[in-house]
Amino acid sequence: MTKSPLLSLPGAVPAEGPDEGVAAHYGDFFREQRALADGTGFVDLSHRGVVTVSGADRLSWLHLLLTQHVEQLPPQQAVEALVLSAHGHIEHALYLVDDGATTWVHVEPGTQEALTAYLESMKFFYRVEVEDATDRYAVVYLPAGSITPLDPSWTVRETAHGRDVFVPRERLEEFAAQAGPPAGVLAHEALRIEAHRPRLGLETDHRTIPHELGWLESAVHLDKGCYRGQETVARVHNLGRPPRRLVFLHLDGSEVRLPGHGAPVRIAEEGGDGRTVGFVTSSARHWELGPIALALVKRNTPERATLIADENTAAAQETVVAP
Repeated sequence: MTKSPLLSLPGAVPAEGPDEGVAAHYGDFFREQRALADGTGFVDLSHRGVVTVSGADRLSWLHLLLTQHVEQLPPQQAVEALVLSAHGHIEHALYLVDDGATTWVHVEPGTQEALTAYLESMKFFYRVEVEDATDRYAVVYLPAGSITPLDPSWTVRETAHGRDVFVPRERLEEFAAQAGPPAGVLAHEALRIEAHRPRLGLETDHRTIPHELGWLESAVHLDKGCYRGQETVARVHNLGRPPRRLVFLHLDGSEVRLPGHGAPVRIAEEGGDGRTVGFVTSSARHWELGPIALALVKRNTPERATLIADENTAAAQETVVAP
């Protein structure tokens, strides 16, 4: 794990868990959230993995391996894609953009080596070059509306939620000096949870399929050709229902402690049977909504049921994936 040089900025408090290596916050994560919501500041995501794919066959080759339709992907168009197991379980989540010569991908911290190894094993006769570029490039997030000037030579992945910028690592501190106030990953996570966006390793486990998290809409193309795990995707989409579904939780604000990843979720005993129906995947304190979370629950959990997260935190649910 490489520590970001931006941990030396005033007020920086190191993050733990999957975001170790960058700042959790810089002294006031509510202020940092508000700044991002207003389109100012930036988030250091330099702990994320960066993989590049170049070569004449890169898009047609990736099209065969990923859940997304990328064969004719226009330059600068950002997409999400997944790598599935043969049984349709999620193995990798890719956030990619093509610049006309190279496909740039960022992935969860620590997963880039496994992804690169998988891609290398599938090269065969295709004219492609795969590189783990994590040591050379860092990912920085700019919120939607940001007017931070960027070097035109840098690759930018722009979405409705903001811009992911692939910054040469040797210029990370230079970028931070001109990008406005820094915000930590706690602020970034709170906005992600608010937007109901799943994250590999938090919303997923070894048996998660795309349908359970809403990734079927954003990261899977249902009309493209064959890829590993496609049979499961098609079968569940056409004939069945996923066993679990993602929900958004408004947590009781009187509790001091947030329920952690993996905390059990059960139906409140009053009007229910108190049975455990799932688990918390991510939680955060939001500057406007208060304590919030995402959870994965059994598909048949009543949509209007009051839930209990962890030991005694009441939670009102919003539907993310319909039962």
